[in-house]
Amino acid sequence: MPTPLTQRTLKSITRAMGLGLHSGQRVEITLHPAPENTGIVFRRVDLPTPVDIPVNALAVCDTRMASTVSPEGASDAPKVQTIEHILSACCGLGLDNLRVDITADEVPILDGSAASFVFLLQSAGIAVQDAPKRFLRLKKPVRVSEGSGPSLKWAQLEPFDGYTLDFEISFDHPAVSQTGQTAFFDLGGGDYIREIARARTFGFTKDVEALRARGLAIGASMDNAVVVGDRSVLNSEGLRYPNEFARHKILDAMGDLHIGGWPILGHYSAYKGGHGLNNQLLRQVLADPDSHEFIHFDDERQAPPGFSLGTRLQ
Repeated sequence: MPTPLTQRTLKSITRAMGLGLHSGQRVEITLHPAPENTGIVFRRVDLPTPVDIPVNALAVCDTRMASTVSPEGASDAPKVQTIEHILSACCGLGLDNLRVDITADEVPILDGSAASFVFLLQSAGIAVQDAPKRFLRLKKPVRVSEGSGPSLKWAQLEPFDGYTLDFEISFDHPAVSQTGQTAFFDLGGGDYIREIARARTFGFTKDVEALRARGLAIGASMDNAVVVGDRSVLNSEGLRYPNEFARHKILDAMGDLHIGGWPILGHYSAYKGGHGLNNQLLRQVLADPDSHEFIHFDDERQAPPGFSLGTRLQ
């Protein structure tokens, strides 16, 4: 009898506390199992009346330095920002349904990567549910871009029987030039936890003053980011990967695209992209019904490698 590929949630509740990267606020998150077909929902429990914020492409209301969501994307509604790292961990572990209670407007940055969120999710355990897991499968290429010449940036999704990501950054900086400015990851053949999850967010000391003047990066430090000085990385331990900068961009992209609400079957590629282009790309795909279809697998053996591996449930 074939075994269908079904949705996943947590087995138990788990929680963590930390600082918001941009707000600097102390915040606690509590991760709860959620019923089938719930998706990922943030709940602002610090408000007089708790507000639920279901995660989807149209809920994204701001992409400056992070992905921020609010109910239906309303600019004047309660928000949760910097959701991409926990969403990346959900994507890497194949988690579909989750409720995140949060006591402030920003997910804690923890160590600046997705590794702590992977630990939290695994410590709670992954539960297999009964409803079929739905995939968004690309049927034709979709591309978004901005700028031209040296300022050109773009992101693209195209058909592929699996999920692969290819990212190229371009920083004219000696500390970054010494590292690989490209990264590739195959969710089927690779190991998300070892290859992507530990890549940290990064920032340049020359930008700190301007960011903090805009109310950003208030909580940033060498404990939760790779800090780049005029000529070198300032963190005493150095980089976790030779191309950690580019790998973190793949980590972010996996989180940004998981905001759509479904695992993706396709190949993602980007040049100098970021949260804004990733959200534009998702919206453009969803706006074109000819570009994609939604499918499920009645026999998990028919799914591309990587989506039914038992190792992703441990």
